[in-house]
Amino acid sequence: MYELSVRCDFDAAHFLRGYAGKCENLHGHRFEVITTLKSEELDEIGISFDFTILKQILREILECLDHTCLNENPPFDVINPSSENIARTIYQEIQKKLTGFTVKISSITVYESPDSWVTYTP
Repeated sequence: MYELSVRCDFDAAHFLRGYAGKCENLHGHRFEVITTLKSEELDEIGISFDFTILKQILREILECLDHTCLNENPPFDVINPSSENIARTIYQEIQKKLTGFTVKISSITVYESPDSWVTYTP
C-alpha cells in the first residue's frame, strides 16, 4: 500500500456555537490541512497519484474558505466549524473530485495550531 500526502493552509475566523469557553468568541487560525491518499497500484510511470493534481484539488477547496468567517459559509452556517467538521467537509469535497480514480482518501488532518489537530479517517 502506498500513501501520499500534501499540505496546504488557509487563514480564517470562526466561533463555536454552544461552546462554553474562549472559542465561543470570534477568533482566527491559520488552519493547516494535510490530505493523505492511499493506493495499491502505481501507474505506468511508477506513481500512485500526481502530487500536483492533489495540491490543486485541495487548494481549490481551501480557497473558498480562505480569509472568511467560516460560520458564514455553508455548511458551517448550519453546523459548527470545529476542526472535526472542517476535516469531514474537506473529505467530502475531495471525494467528489476523485471519482474515477483508483486512489482512496486515507485521512484528512486539520491543524488549528501547532499543538492542536484532528484527523478524520473515513
